[in-house]
Amino acid sequence: MGGKLPTQTYQGIARDKVDFDYLRNHLKVKHLEAKNAFSKKYPHVEKFLKEKGLDVGKIREHSAKIIGAGALTGTLLLTPPTGTKSLPPPQEVLEKVREKASAAGLPQKILVDSLAAVLPEKTRPLDRSEEKYLERIFEDILGIKAKANLEGEHLNTSYGLIGAEQHLKRYPGDVIGNHAPYLKEGIAPGLGAWGYFARSRADISPSLEETEKWYAVVQTLYLPDWSSRQPYLRDWYKYRKVLIVNTDNGNAVIAAIADSGPAAWTGKHFGGSPEVMEYLGGPRYKKGPVVLFFVDDPQNKVPLGPVEYNKVNLPQLALVET
Repeated sequence: MGGKLPTQTYQGIARDKVDFDYLRNHLKVKHLEAKNAFSKKYPHVEKFLKEKGLDVGKIREHSAKIIGAGALTGTLLLTPPTGTKSLPPPQEVLEKVREKASAAGLPQKILVDSLAAVLPEKTRPLDRSEEKYLERIFEDILGIKAKANLEGEHLNTSYGLIGAEQHLKRYPGDVIGNHAPYLKEGIAPGLGAWGYFARSRADISPSLEETEKWYAVVQTLYLPDWSSRQPYLRDWYKYRKVLIVNTDNGNAVIAAIADSGPAAWTGKHFGGSPEVMEYLGGPRYKKGPVVLFFVDDPQNKVPLGPVEYNKVNLPQLALVET
């Protein structure tokens, strides 16, 4: 390929015919004239730029830096996070789940395998594609419509560690003896985040008894907008139904949020009543990974308690009879 590159064409200009020093000086003069004209015509703009530490004469250089930083930021935002698994379309997932379910007849194993296919070994906040995948799996296998984001509300994480909690006082004077058969766990000395469930023992209803029996704890206190939206969020989260799924064995429970916590220093993200923990993992189950989604139940038709979808219990996985 003959000829010079476009960046080398200046080499063909005869130096004896063009005075480069003159051109350079002339451009400098034009630059200063333009700068002075701008300052006279727009003194308020020049003052504003000086307050921001910007020189009018170097505004193009500053713009180039901003554009470069924006391009780099955009690249980082559009780059998929590392450590996440590429998931198939939800419809493809559902078809495979149905095929396995009809062939094996073991929905619990199918659920455990489906969770293992998407969840990382260590708990962390899930991205939207992972949460959508789980939403479809839960609805298809468990028959529960649950969402990580419901009515615009979302916890800081939907995949974390759950820990054992004590019973809560349902009314003034409530004692551990009223919470059989799980007595060894004790009763919390303080009240839940929403106080007593009823004003007196006479006012406690079967529904409220079930709420305390199958209660969950979530970290509302760490929500970024908890302080600014507390009146609304306090009411929204009170006794809100959640689906809790033990990712190790597939056991699932519908619980009601009745307390705020656990503290961040514990390393746990959720808490469960003695009844919740017993069903999720058995009498010695104190801590483990779970997925927690809000139950989409506007008609209040989904009851609290175990999600009994297991027709065949897996001895090597499940720790309680279902």
